[in-house]
Amino acid sequence: MELMDILKIGAELIEGNNDDATTGLDIGKITNALKGLIANSDGSLDLATIVGNLSKNGLGEVVGSWLGMGENKAISPEDVNVLLGDVKIDAFAEELGLDRESAKSALADALPQVVDKATSDEHNIVDQMVGGGGNAMEMLSKMFR
Repeated sequence: MELMDILKIGAELIEGNNDDATTGLDIGKITNALKGLIANSDGSLDLATIVGNLSKNGLGEVVGSWLGMGENKAISPEDVNVLLGDVKIDAFAEELGLDRESAKSALADALPQVVDKATSDEHNIVDQMVGGGGNAMEMLSKMFR
């Protein structure tokens, strides 16, 4: 699955969550805001930063659930702040015209699914980065359990 398809899924989750502030937002605009938030300079998912920030902040089990098969553990809005930092969250919120709390809640809803989708099928982003093989994600997810 391509990154933009994955980000669109995240955008649809944000637009459809239970916060009135995100209801009716343009899916394309949310998709672009997500890309700016979690993509690296070459336009691919910045999985290393996401995994690294979660694991170094005691959330390794959470990230392991996102990378592995099975249910994705939830992340709190406060943990989204730890993961991404004030500057990125503020830029995301400003781009979409959201307040900071709505932005953090929306990202808490969407990020587990975005990372899961990026890492769950046989053509996932990590396997592509390490040259295929099909089991890189399973090995990586075990590191965080």
